[in-house]
Amino acid sequence: MIDKHRYCVIMCGGIGSRFWPYSRSSRPKQFIDFLGTGRSLLQMSYDRILPVVQKENIFIVTNEQYAPLVREQLPELAPEQILLEPARRNTAPCIAWAAYHISAIDPEASIIVAPSDHLITRDALFQESILKGFEFVENNDALLTLGIKPSRPETGYGYIQVGQPVGDGTICQVKTFTEKPKLELAKVFVESGEFFWNSGIFLWSAKTIIRELRTNAPDVAGTFDKGIGLFGTPAEREFIEQNFPGCVGISIDFAVMEKASNVYVECVDFGWNDLGTWSALYDNSPKNRDSNVTQNCNVLAYNSTGNIFAVNGEKLIVVDGLRDYIVADAGDVLLICPKSEEQRIKQMVNDAHLAFGEKYL
Repeated sequence: MIDKHRYCVIMCGGIGSRFWPYSRSSRPKQFIDFLGTGRSLLQMSYDRILPVVQKENIFIVTNEQYAPLVREQLPELAPEQILLEPARRNTAPCIAWAAYHISAIDPEASIIVAPSDHLITRDALFQESILKGFEFVENNDALLTLGIKPSRPETGYGYIQVGQPVGDGTICQVKTFTEKPKLELAKVFVESGEFFWNSGIFLWSAKTIIRELRTNAPDVAGTFDKGIGLFGTPAEREFIEQNFPGCVGISIDFAVMEKASNVYVECVDFGWNDLGTWSALYDNSPKNRDSNVTQNCNVLAYNSTGNIFAVNGEKLIVVDGLRDYIVADAGDVLLICPKSEEQRIKQMVNDAHLAFGEKYL
């Protein structure tokens, strides 16, 4: 039987600019069926958590702009399960609001916080890890993050250095956090065996995270403390509209996790990828005999290997002599970029914004 005091917060407000032009501000990547499964990344995140959290205890936090998309993709959720941010303020305010809201409903709540746009391929192992994490935070005054066993010296992820183990050794104290190291340092991290990727998936009790926000991020907590007594009531929406936009924009890692003394990591390996880039999608997609990936499109490729083709509509793509490229056609925007240069896509989005305004975003 699922514990009624367990809750899930799915963060769903990102723009996904690194997947431009497929991911647009009007329909970001979490709402897209990238893998051809018939379910978007958001829907897959929801499906994955259902075996361990009651449906009515799942909350989606998203930008007001995406309310219709969330309702379209998750019609089974009640309106009060969708928390609509009036402004984008990074993960700490998002998590703080959800924690204060859930605490008002259930002071005994324990919470898992997960992004909406991650790929996890071993759902049973994920659920087993989450149940173990819930048990840990319900019996310890702890902030728990899930650390992913690294498979390569990735420079796009944060790293967690493990300290002393507790229990059976899969949960350890956190020694250090390191944000997106350079390649040489990432190699050292992986070779040492002491470092895990920071998944951005967290577990804690509502009372613990609220206390740690007050201790380590008083500017954030102060905004929501003003609304105590209003959360879970009809007055909450007006309070959020008036106060949320003035909240400082900061990530939960910088605001709390890197400062608190009671941070632990559960070391897991359940086939995780944050699908943050085209290359990550390429790595996690089936490939044809020429090592090309096609996303819902028809392609004739000659002397071409290692490419990813993502095209909306019925257009036929014909290429010759193309190697290790991204070809993404969203109708009004065509992106052709070497996979090795995809870190520049964010800059390309900024340049398109400067040159053409919101038209192509």
